[in-house]
Amino acid sequence: MKKIFFSFVFITTILIATTQSTMAIDLGLGLAKDAAGKAGYDAANTTETTFAQNIGTIIKAVLSVTGIVFTALIFYAGYLWMTARGDEGNVEKAKSIIETSIVGLIIALASYGITSFVMKNIAAKAVTPPAASGVGAGAGGIGAGGAGADVGGQIP
Repeated sequence: MKKIFFSFVFITTILIATTQSTMAIDLGLGLAKDAAGKAGYDAANTTETTFAQNIGTIIKAVLSVTGIVFTALIFYAGYLWMTARGDEGNVEKAKSIIETSIVGLIIALASYGITSFVMKNIAAKAVTPPAASGVGAGAGGIGAGGAGADVGGQIP
C-alpha cells in the first residue's frame, strides 16, 4: 500500500510539473539580438526570445525537479514521523530530513532569485548604448544641425 501511494504521488507530481508552460525572462525589444551581434553570433537568425527561452526553460526545469524532490522528502519525513510510534530515532531522522529539505529549498529559491537578478542586469548592461557625448547637439531640435525644429515637444 505504501509503494502504491508513493508511486501515485511521484507520478502525479511529475505529470503536473512537466505540463506547466515555461515562461522566459522578458529582455526587452532588441536586447537579445544586440547581445548576440556583439558576441559574434549570427544576429539575423536570433529571435527575441531564443536565449531567454533557453535559460528560462533550464531554470524552470531545475526548479520543477527541486520542487518534486522537496515534496517527496517532506511526504517521506511526515510518513516516517507518523509511523515512528514513539521511537525517538525515527522522529529525529524525520526532523532532520524536514530541516535539510527546507534548507535545500531555500538555497534553490535564493539561487533562482540571484540568477534572475544577475541575468537581467547583465543583459541590460551588455546592450546599453554609450551615453551621448554632446557633439553636434545644436539647439536640441530635430533635423539638420538641430536648428530648432522641436517646439514644446511637438513636431510641426
